[in-house]
Amino acid sequence: MEPPRHGVLENMQYTIQAGAFASISNAVQLMLSLEMENLQAYYFLDDRDKLYKVRFGNFSTYKQAERHAQNLKSRRLLDDYFIVVPDSYAARQVPGKGPEHLRKELVRTAKSFIGVPYQWGGSSVHSGFDCSGLTMVVYRKNGLNLPRIASEQYRFGRAVSLNSIREGDLVFFDTRKKGRVTHVGVYIGNGRFIHAPASGRNVMTDSLSRHYFRSSFVGARTYI
Repeated sequence: MEPPRHGVLENMQYTIQAGAFASISNAVQLMLSLEMENLQAYYFLDDRDKLYKVRFGNFSTYKQAERHAQNLKSRRLLDDYFIVVPDSYAARQVPGKGPEHLRKELVRTAKSFIGVPYQWGGSSVHSGFDCSGLTMVVYRKNGLNLPRIASEQYRFGRAVSLNSIREGDLVFFDTRKKGRVTHVGVYIGNGRFIHAPASGRNVMTDSLSRHYFRSSFVGARTYI
């Protein structure tokens, strides 16, 4: 395995949020239309109102985000939207609330996807859900700009042993036995993690003690 590259994730800046759909297919459609504009979009289920919403972009200023959103709206690619400000992210609240608050929010976000038939598309080389898409969404929704690809997520994190792994850390696997990372999930404590197992299957919890994952385990990484 290629050795990990230690680093600290950048904080997300200003992000555009659009849509409030009862149907997951509407959120997917909006996400795909944005990806056709070369925008790396994702959707999530808002646990406050149980509606699917879409976020995209990472702009350095509010004005840049607003200008971009207005351009998309003028082209009828967006209807209503609002700008997510940096201070709203759990990652920005660490100085006041501590890192445990961020870890709990990462787990809470991951749990909100359990049972969701998440679909990835657009620029993805995978059909259906992509495991690293889940981890990327969990982190970016909480304000940390995690890379999109599982192997990059692995390289960028700091190695932690199984004895030291904490809630919100990521666990990586070589499920194809080819000497490289092919799968990733979010650790939620007690030897369990949340992941997207395969295309056509819903997001679910699983155990690190299962032979399949125990035999293919590559390592754990933390970013906090």
